[in-house]
Amino acid sequence: MDWGLATLGLVLLIVAGGSQRLSNTPITPAMVVVAVGVLVGPLVLDDVTLGPTSSTVRTLAEATLAVVLFSDASRINLRALRREATLPVRLLGIGLPLTILLGALVALAIFSSFSLSDALILSVVLAPTDAGLGSAVVTDKRLPRRVRQSLNVESGLNDGICVPLLLIVLATASGAGGVSDPAQVIGEEIGYGLIGGIVAGALAAAIVIAAGARRLIDDAWRQIIPVAAAVLAFGTADALGGSGFIAAFTAGALFGRIAHHGVEGMMAFTEQAGALLDSITLLVFGAVLLGPAFEHVSWQIALYALLSLTVVRMLPVAISLLGTHARAQTVAFVGWFGPRGLASIVFAVIVEDTYQAHGDTLLTAAYLTVGLSVLLHGLSAAPLVSRYSAWYRAASVERVPAMESEPAHEHRARGQAALRTG
Repeated sequence: MDWGLATLGLVLLIVAGGSQRLSNTPITPAMVVVAVGVLVGPLVLDDVTLGPTSSTVRTLAEATLAVVLFSDASRINLRALRREATLPVRLLGIGLPLTILLGALVALAIFSSFSLSDALILSVVLAPTDAGLGSAVVTDKRLPRRVRQSLNVESGLNDGICVPLLLIVLATASGAGGVSDPAQVIGEEIGYGLIGGIVAGALAAAIVIAAGARRLIDDAWRQIIPVAAAVLAFGTADALGGSGFIAAFTAGALFGRIAHHGVEGMMAFTEQAGALLDSITLLVFGAVLLGPAFEHVSWQIALYALLSLTVVRMLPVAISLLGTHARAQTVAFVGWFGPRGLASIVFAVIVEDTYQAHGDTLLTAAYLTVGLSVLLHGLSAAPLVSRYSAWYRAASVERVPAMESEPAHEHRARGQAALRTG
């Protein structure tokens, strides 16, 4: 008997039933879901029969990331971002490339058998952050708005930025199977992805504007439009041979830009669907990917995972914030809260299907890093938010910290954080 589906339903019911109580403890829903996943996986109870290369796993992961990418791109207010862009631009334009570079250098130093391609793939897989895993950091109003919104924007945009980077690295890597012309692959993946995204985003926005002005859209169906647009974008790009992720992100950005006045009221279902799919993906991650990976963990892999969550993230962030007059407490806070979650899981699943060289070591390192991030960032979110907000209040009484106190537009939270603020 296969109890996998029943287990999934039971876990979601239990987490939902105790979600309010969990919000007042250091235990996050993500931690519970991943832990149960490991418990019901082959390492313990073996109630889930899916394999890591199962098409079901990849389809679930891809669908989840597509919906989240669309939602992320649509929720960013580009006009407001241009006015307050200093911190997010530094984190994305300086911090992200340095994180990828440093992550690759650390991988080459720790894993003697790794090629440059291996190191770059692992580094790109673990570069994007997932603010939803430390939702208190982007939802707690005690924190300086500029700091929490910068982390929110960084998390919303860096996974979309990393998609083409991963495609480029995979297309040019010698260990990727079946790639005869990397330039053609890159051109098709990105080009057709942009085409699919532009078509879907523009069409969805046009329907909202034209049909909405004539009151032709039922309120319930308004909530369906963003999901339909994400599906159309992904499906169009995929059929053409392009990247569905680039398409979903492009469609969301265009949809939000053109139909911006009515977008926020339409995204509740999309964000809830994304959060639900995210929870399911985390359960499958724990059962199918993380649990079996424990058997292959070495001291080198454990060391890389710890360094990826600390030095590899925090040093580039510190460098990117030079000249902003950010206090040391802010630099440390922003540097630490770079959780690795959904995007890294999806990227790793893609790598598992397309890349053979040193795959076991590379993937085990990626899965362990995400697992540790769910645990450590979840446990540390509430206490560090309290400590940092207390420092900020005290510093504001003495002398307002200039950088931290600059105004920032309130961008919608992502993932599980969106549910808490909805």
